[in-house]
Amino acid sequence: MGFWKKYFGPSTLVTAAFIGPGTLTVCTVVGTDFGYSLLWVLLFAVIATIILQEMAARLGLITQKGLGEAIRSEITNPSARILSIALVFIAIVFGNAAYEAGNISGSALGISGVFGNSIPWPLIIGLVAFVILYVGKIKLIERILIGLVLLMSIVFILTAIVIQPNVSEIFSGLFIPSFSSESQLAILALIGTTVVPYNLFLHASSVSQKWKKKEQLSELRIENGVAIGIGGLISMAIVITSAAALFGKGSVANINDMALQLEPLMGSWARIFLATGLFAAGISSSITAPLAAALTAKGIFHWDGDEKSFMFRLIWFFVLGIGTAFSMAGYSPIEVIRVAQIANGILLPVVVFFLIYISNKKSLLGNFTNKPIHNVLAGIVILVSLIISFRSFNSVFNFI
Repeated sequence: MGFWKKYFGPSTLVTAAFIGPGTLTVCTVVGTDFGYSLLWVLLFAVIATIILQEMAARLGLITQKGLGEAIRSEITNPSARILSIALVFIAIVFGNAAYEAGNISGSALGISGVFGNSIPWPLIIGLVAFVILYVGKIKLIERILIGLVLLMSIVFILTAIVIQPNVSEIFSGLFIPSFSSESQLAILALIGTTVVPYNLFLHASSVSQKWKKKEQLSELRIENGVAIGIGGLISMAIVITSAAALFGKGSVANINDMALQLEPLMGSWARIFLATGLFAAGISSSITAPLAAALTAKGIFHWDGDEKSFMFRLIWFFVLGIGTAFSMAGYSPIEVIRVAQIANGILLPVVVFFLIYISNKKSLLGNFTNKPIHNVLAGIVILVSLIISFRSFNSVFNFI
């Protein structure tokens, strides 16, 4: 098996899904507002993503089922099943609708940076995503868009080297956690843009396309670690470049502000290059998020038919429509993106709870259930997300 086939596959799709306009925007804002001090959150989020995605991928390999199908088949009590399906459906479909608003807003932010705001770009982007999803010619277009996103990612990594950041401050930010009332929502957004709930469903469903045998589990784990590790490196590079170029120079309001961090490498081309990357990342994620929601709904409701069935199309149309509507509502694209990532962070504990439950079912996974270390680490993810969510809400609404 060649290098590409061995180390890049379903996990690469997961990485491409979370390296979208949300990650680019949130990481830029975090670097601008907090410098290197929140790099530890990304380190935590990347480790959490590797652990959780391995659990989802292992489930997909051993059972050749998606996570939604597994939840439906393993929760046999009628009341518990209805409650579980409702919770997962709400978390994924409505969570993806919020995420979709961020995707479309990010793509619109990119293209408007080149062509201006005289055209309703969110509507145009929504229509483009609709046509691609309806026709079903997704693979080729996604490969082109993912290629553009990867190119943008390489530029950020090179810029992080060229800009000569303060290495000691980077290590402090990575390994010495800092936490303040001002950074709580930023921390939640960083977790939400990296540990994406719908990716757990997407990964479990897509694994069977490449991995068929239980003996391939070790190869699957290597692929998972490599692909998501690269994604984490890209996210950290974005924080580093923005911290080095923009920290202490005011808030990020538009794409011109965001492009400043790439000028040490790209010069006058920085704005156009970043706009193209944002557009590609937004369109790619705008296709993936509704599709993942529809796949999840199909699994948990056990619908018959293929990806052209009425109910399948209804779900992705709902997610796409809600995302487009919110993106067109006149809110700041950067704020829409940040809120979408925060929503993901809030919904994460619900999905992770079900993933842990399913991954411990011997009736489903046999000898491939979670080891104690898996449960401990996944439990920490739930705990941290819940604590930060509560503290963030408390700081806004003053519950106690």
